[in-house]
Amino acid sequence: SGVHISRKKVANLMVDLGMRGACGRKKIKTTRRDKLASPSPDLVNRDFSAKGADQLYVSDLTYIPTKEGWLFLVAILDVFTRRIVGWSMATHMRTELFLDALRQAQLTRGRSTFSGTIFHSDHGSQYTSVEFRAMLKVMGIEQSMGTVGDSYDNALAENLWSLLKRETDYSDN
Repeated sequence: SGVHISRKKVANLMVDLGMRGACGRKKIKTTRRDKLASPSPDLVNRDFSAKGADQLYVSDLTYIPTKEGWLFLVAILDVFTRRIVGWSMATHMRTELFLDALRQAQLTRGRSTFSGTIFHSDHGSQYTSVEFRAMLKVMGIEQSMGTVGDSYDNALAENLWSLLKRETDYSDN
């Protein structure tokens, strides 16, 4: 409108109107490493390529703000096809959320075993849990983990969330 106004004045007006900016949302720490669990070796070394389907999966968890609270979403991405083969969402981030995503990958691919598949993730306690590792073993999947606190070590999964959040409008939350 051509009216010159300072940022502080805009901030004060927004407070008066009960408004807040879209950025600066509360962050949730989603990667809590279990200090007692030993990490898996990094079998990927930032090489997110595969010569065929079901050779390399990457997985990560994100959170989405809703009017009812946080929604946690975990996805498993096939690196070769760039297809989400398993996903699950819930209002919690317990291990069962991650196990559900693995079960969905089995259903999506129409089989229960994945001999030769590498599953790459961060060091979250859900990925290092006894239950999760046991299911990977039963499925014939070898686990891989990047280094702690380095998003580049799971860049493909992080990119998925970047795309999702860029295309999602949170203005009504």
